[in-house]
Order: sequence, then C-alpha cells, then structure tokens
Amino acid sequence: MKIELENVKPMEIERRSFEIITQELGEKKLQPGTEMIVKRCIHTSADFDYADNLCFSPGAVETGLRAIRAGSDIVTDTQMAKAGINKKVLAKYGGEVHCFMSDEDVAATAKQNGTTRAVASMDKAAKRYGKPLIVAIGNAPTALVRLFELIEEGRLRPELIIGVPVGFVNVVQSKELIMQTDVPFIVARGRKGGSNIAACICNALLYMLERERD
Repeated sequence: MKIELENVKPMEIERRSFEIITQELGEKKLQPGTEMIVKRCIHTSADFDYADNLCFSPGAVETGLRAIRAGSDIVTDTQMAKAGINKKVLAKYGGEVHCFMSDEDVAATAKQNGTTRAVASMDKAAKRYGKPLIVAIGNAPTALVRLFELIEEGRLRPELIIGVPVGFVNVVQSKELIMQTDVPFIVARGRKGGSNIAACICNALLYMLERERD
C-alpha cells in the first residue's frame, strides 16, 4: 500500500495543523474570543471534543489577558504543566510560573494534615500571594476542591482559574464546584483534560498577547 505524505516544511507544520483543524470544525460555532484557545487545545490533543467541553465564564479570556499584562504569576499543580508553559513570554509581562508540589514544606504539611500535596500546595499559594494570580490545574481535582474552599473562605481569589484535571475520581465534581464561584474560569467540563491542556491554555493566552504586540 502506497502512503501519500504531505510535503510540509518543518516551520509550516503548526500552520498547516491549524488549517486542518479549522477545516474539520467546519461550521461549528465557537464562542467569540475563545477560538484560538479551543483550537490550540485540539492541536495539543487531536481531540475535537474540546470544541464542546471547554466552558468559559463571561469575560474569562479578557480577564486572563488583563491579568498577564498586569504581571500575574501562574501557579500550577504539576511540574509537567510548569515545564510546558512558555516562561520566556510570560516574563515579558513580569510573571513567573510556580509549582509547589515538590516543595519540602508542602510535603510536610500534607503528611501532617493527612491531605494530598495538591491541597497543601493551594494552601501555600493562599499564604504567599498578594499579586495577581492565575491558577492552572491539569491533574489534581483535590487542588480544585481546596481552591473552591479557599475562595469561599475569602483566603484566595485568583484572577482566573483554568480547571482541566483529567481522570475519574471527583474530576467532574471538582470542575462543577469551580463553575459555581464568581471567579472567572476556563473549565474542560467532564473527564478530559490534563497537564498538557492546562499549559496549552496558558500558552494560548500568552500567544494572543504576542499577536497584539506584533
């Protein structure tokens, strides 16, 4: 069997991928202003379900862009997501990416309190942040549940929550909790998500700002 390959130069692969995504979406209507985020999630995962399961609170994208312009840091729940976020672009606006999951004090607090490290990492974020903050969760639903509690207690209020943990136990429920708050959110409703999707959404926001600068 002869297999025909597209003759695409390395620098054109991403552009061609987005062309294919746009073609396959066809007449699918995406929420205005969210198109690049949705398409980048599809590009990262090759999963067109993100055209339906990504939920955006009113003004979430604009809020995220404004927060980054103001020098917001990003706190995430995995080293994988941290590694995937474009720190060089974020630094242009004065922001940094943090993941507290491997910190010794987080491990000690989790052991002492009988919680997950994800819970303890959200408590650490609540204690140390006075500047604008975006929280991007791609793995641990317990981080989202604790974040919800901290918001309810008035101890932490992120500018934007990116809630896209993947899995089966309390994943759907944790996302629904976040969607009940009055904090702007981008949530992948259902079981799908992951650290790669959390990083992807952060990068989509960063690249949208870079386009503004060009």
